[in-house]
Amino acid sequence: MKIAVLGAGRIGNVHASNVAAHSKVELVAIADPFIENAIKLTEIYGGKAVKDPMELIEDDSIDGIVIATPTDTHVDLMLSAARKGKAVLCEKPVDLNLERAKIACEELKNLDAPVMIAFNRRFDPSASEIHQAITNGEIGELHQIMISSRDPGFASMDYLRHSGGIFRDMTIHDFDMARWLLGEEPIEVYASASRMLEPALEALNDYDTVMVQMTTRSGKQCHINCSRQAVYGHDQRIEAYGSAGMLMNDNLRPSTVRRYNQNATDSRSPLVHFFLERYADAYRKEMDAFVNMIGQPKAVPITPFDGYMALKLAECAQRSVESGKPVKVEV
Repeated sequence: MKIAVLGAGRIGNVHASNVAAHSKVELVAIADPFIENAIKLTEIYGGKAVKDPMELIEDDSIDGIVIATPTDTHVDLMLSAARKGKAVLCEKPVDLNLERAKIACEELKNLDAPVMIAFNRRFDPSASEIHQAITNGEIGELHQIMISSRDPGFASMDYLRHSGGIFRDMTIHDFDMARWLLGEEPIEVYASASRMLEPALEALNDYDTVMVQMTTRSGKQCHINCSRQAVYGHDQRIEAYGSAGMLMNDNLRPSTVRRYNQNATDSRSPLVHFFLERYADAYRKEMDAFVNMIGQPKAVPITPFDGYMALKLAECAQRSVESGKPVKVEV
């Protein structure tokens, strides 16, 4: 099967690497309006470099399209590829505009092409193990999910200007994780937000430090705490609490060695610092899931509706911060 990657930036590089390394597919092309970036990646991973993504979407010999382009291009490229019957893996979010995302999801439901949204954290081995354990009833009836999500370094202001805000850009991963682990939809969202790191975010109506509490119809609760800067590394943890026990995962480190001496007790290596290292396995497993769904429309593990609902929760959180009140989730 032949796959093309649209976008030759940081995430495009990750996807191109994983496609090129996959035994079941061939990386045939990489597209980017900045053709020099596409050429650099094809020199490493193979395939041809093109400037116009639509050239690859219109190519009938290509089976799958990976979209790693700027967010405002996602809907048009995703719909164009799906209309051509191609399998699609599209980076989150579907769009920054909720109504536009909804309209796209409605059309995609009526097309035969399988379309998957790239919430890679579902494929993280420890997150997958927690999900399976909850499903198997290992902790009885699930009562609470606690998610800590803290980036190691503050993003550039240029990036933040176009990100859509912390809820749509960063916490959206945690909203998806919460829905997946809870097993039912949150019906109410309450959020608080602060600017603890960068006062200039006020001009963008954005924040760097947030907390979210969500409740489902059956009473299950989820708490998310999120920060754009954890000086000690990439801090990503989940705790699931139920009637018969608790599940927790831990952060990744380069080494599991612990040192004890006259200067330190239980000294350990710092956390893995960058998300590309932290989620390297998740990105590989995500690509494997995408490859395995090509030609299998009913086997999509993360649907456009999942992308829409994560964006919906992000919108509710933003509205809650602005109003200071809980917001009901209307699907």
